[in-house]
Amino acid sequence: MTRPGTVGELRTSGYKSKSVKQELRDNLVVRLKAGAELFPGIVGYEDTVLPQIENAILSGQDIVFLGERGQAKTKIARLMVNLLDEEVPALAGCETNDDPFAPISPAGRHLIGEQGDRAPIVWLGRDRRYGEKLATPDITIADLIGEVDPIKVAEGRYLSDELTIHYGLLPRTNRGIFAINELPDLAERIQVGLLNIMEERDVQIRGYKVRLPLDLFVVASANPEDYTNRGRIITPLKDRFGSQIRTHYPARIQHEIDIMETERTRFAADAVETLAPEYMKQIVAELTHLARRSSEISQRSGVSVRVSICNYENLLSSALKRAIRLDEPVASPRVSDLDAMIASTSGKIELETVGDSSEEKILGKLAQKAVLTVFNRAFTGTDLDEVVAAFQGGLKMDVSDVMPSDAYVRQIGEARPLHAACKKLGAKDPAAVASALEFVLEGLHLTRKLNKDAHAGQTRYRS
Repeated sequence: MTRPGTVGELRTSGYKSKSVKQELRDNLVVRLKAGAELFPGIVGYEDTVLPQIENAILSGQDIVFLGERGQAKTKIARLMVNLLDEEVPALAGCETNDDPFAPISPAGRHLIGEQGDRAPIVWLGRDRRYGEKLATPDITIADLIGEVDPIKVAEGRYLSDELTIHYGLLPRTNRGIFAINELPDLAERIQVGLLNIMEERDVQIRGYKVRLPLDLFVVASANPEDYTNRGRIITPLKDRFGSQIRTHYPARIQHEIDIMETERTRFAADAVETLAPEYMKQIVAELTHLARRSSEISQRSGVSVRVSICNYENLLSSALKRAIRLDEPVASPRVSDLDAMIASTSGKIELETVGDSSEEKILGKLAQKAVLTVFNRAFTGTDLDEVVAAFQGGLKMDVSDVMPSDAYVRQIGEARPLHAACKKLGAKDPAAVASALEFVLEGLHLTRKLNKDAHAGQTRYRS
């Protein structure tokens, strides 16, 4: 069927207008009945954050997300767009996306008064009904609400004429979702300006009052430290948000891994296949979880999930670079590649301590703890006794981040205990065997069962 193109055709079609909160609510009810996924790609919030979001939408309440950086606050706000109707009608030529049956702008009212049911309409997709602004101290009322347009005044209109207003982001997102990131960073006078927008819908621009009954669903984000009576948020504005939802970092290692896999940057297939063993993914995720509990790292600013994502990307890149240089068909990250994570972690964490401790030293200790934790998870106390016995019998192994995978296979030769350990880790091809061997050897060293000598970029493990 052809979509209505005028207000009259829309009226004849039986279309009924809804508020944006009613629209979100109705579509959420449909999704809940169907058991559909509401926020694809959001991991670890199933029992905590998502139920609170559902309650807020069903209650028609604006939302403020409280959480440290890297907790998917903005991503959730953007995904809420999927709960809007695919398209809605709006009066053509109106900056404020006016409802054809209830225009709020002077231009919309003038259009209806002049053309009536012949007034043309356009159809707005979901992407055109989302607005977002990162709050900064230099934001003005003009940015968010509007300002008198001097050109329109120069054309002969009076300052008191509402047609002289150039509307800001909020009016231009009318009948949609508007997100404000880092809300407390707004200057207090701008926060005051938001009060009426969210409640009374009256604003003052250049000394005269403008009636703007905006239809908005407002989502804001803030750091918990700033969102307090002692912080940079005014209490009346806090009161305008119906639901305050606390986000958090992934509680489980597997959730962290799922996010790493989903969010990492992907490129077109290389000539080399990159395969990351599960234990290497666990090491990356475990390092982040250890950092979030470390007394040497500031927990006020948090340790973002982006640390895990970037570390995982660098780990894979280090393995890929080696495979390309050695002309190997498969790249598999090794323990010796963990140094690649220093660049992707530095700058994303803040240290509590000062003095001799450096980011590199602290990260080195955390990486060792992560390897040891994952190693103890993979092997029990007696699993590798035969491997230790082989080293006590004179076996030595050299490893390096530039050593070909086949060299690892040749070194272990017929040492069946090492083959068994690699098999338990799922290693089959040479690249996976090299990765598994480094993991086993480093784990045995960290459990004080093997000695380790490092020299000129090469490491030797011995009894």
